[in-house]
Amino acid sequence: MQNEKLKARNDIAVQSIEYAVEVIHLCRELQQDGVGRVIGKQFLRSGTSIGANVQEAQGAQSKADFIAKMSIAHKEALESAYWLRLFEKAKVSPAVRLAWLVDETEQLIKILSAILITAKQSKKTV
Repeated sequence: MQNEKLKARNDIAVQSIEYAVEVIHLCRELQQDGVGRVIGKQFLRSGTSIGANVQEAQGAQSKADFIAKMSIAHKEALESAYWLRLFEKAKVSPAVRLAWLVDETEQLIKILSAILITAKQSKKTV
């Protein structure tokens, strides 16, 4: 059971880094346009913050600290989903270009939600 928890944590850590790399690539593309540059900076902050908070949660000093960091990662994923929807609606970037990021954002939100539910229900300390 402990190995499964460790594997899940490592998976989300790897997944969030891969996600951040794609966020960076998209934001570089958005630098060509004034609106894209401004909105892209917001997306860059939220999209890269997910992995940073997941990584911080790996070194949590308590269960409460772990939950707090994962909660921030979850909120940043929700914000990233907002920016991606805005990019689509405003046609800042082609939907085809955004497809992987949209899907990955949804997956991250689901995974982080599940981690938070489990952590809050668990009686064990992290």
